[in-house]
Amino acid sequence: MEGSHKTLGEFIIDNQMHFKYSSGELSRLINSIRLAAKIVNHEVNKAGLVDILGSSGDTNIQGEDQQKLDIYAHDVFMSALVNREIVCGIASEEEDEFITVQGKHNAHDNKYVVLIDPLDGSSNIDVNVSVGTIFSVFRRVTPLGMPVREEDFLQKGSEQVAAGYIVYGTSTMLVYTTGHGVNGFTLNPAIGAFYLSHPNMKFPKTGQIFSINEGNYAHFPQGVKDYIKYCQAEEDDRPYSFRYIGSMVSDFHRNMIKGGIYIYPTTTKAPKGKLRLLYECNPIAFLIEQAGGKASDGYRRIMDIEPTELHQRAPIFCGSLNMVEKAESFMQKYPDDSKY
Repeated sequence: MEGSHKTLGEFIIDNQMHFKYSSGELSRLINSIRLAAKIVNHEVNKAGLVDILGSSGDTNIQGEDQQKLDIYAHDVFMSALVNREIVCGIASEEEDEFITVQGKHNAHDNKYVVLIDPLDGSSNIDVNVSVGTIFSVFRRVTPLGMPVREEDFLQKGSEQVAAGYIVYGTSTMLVYTTGHGVNGFTLNPAIGAFYLSHPNMKFPKTGQIFSINEGNYAHFPQGVKDYIKYCQAEEDDRPYSFRYIGSMVSDFHRNMIKGGIYIYPTTTKAPKGKLRLLYECNPIAFLIEQAGGKASDGYRRIMDIEPTELHQRAPIFCGSLNMVEKAESFMQKYPDDSKY
């Protein structure tokens, strides 16, 4: 894809008319995420030179070891969003509960809430493999002037007003949507600016890549096992290439550019799935649909799932439209597996 000399800041200004409630706050919110991404990118690139590798010794709400860089990224994004008084609440995968943000003069008058996975795939940091940040933005449902409540965060993915991710790889990219297509911006580290490099990103209708942790094969539902066998069969344009990085942002980003499917299903060890609906599945699903792909739990659209808790988990099948629909056809032979 050919980009342009347009910066992310210029692009945001040029496209403000697309925002349903155009008062500048959503633009400032995206700008805050841009700033935080540059700071985290700088720290990621120093991994190995400063004491940022390894576990912090703590665990998060999911009982997972927190990496030092998890906590650093969480603090940076929190600070960028709170200090600019743009949002009324933030929920992070690294925190048990959401936080309330007060605006000027202690008035709870900001319109947006952000849900964020500050550092997706952070266990890969120690081995110099790409990691990322995922974010999701909703317009609050509670009245202005009062503190946010849990229902502001427990909205279906179809209500998102913006979503995106940053991938910290061989180059650092910020990819996002506000419901008018998907655009990617690459950081020029020499001058510290993101430039439009991947305008109007689209998922190929089909692809040659399937991404899944086959180490869990024995624990997969039968429909997933059958689909894997289909991918591996020597027929037509198959077998497909198996590619799995273990960082959702990286796997997703590759598949959007090249065409492919990413699957993280339920397992006997994780009967509700492992990825978080609000911090990972919903924002990725919004991006996928805006890029012409599909995201489901194997049976229903991800963005139609009604959340009931902040750290709810869900299985996900996402990527190129034809590949996801083929995977769903295998899953739907086993309707009992839909009751996760």
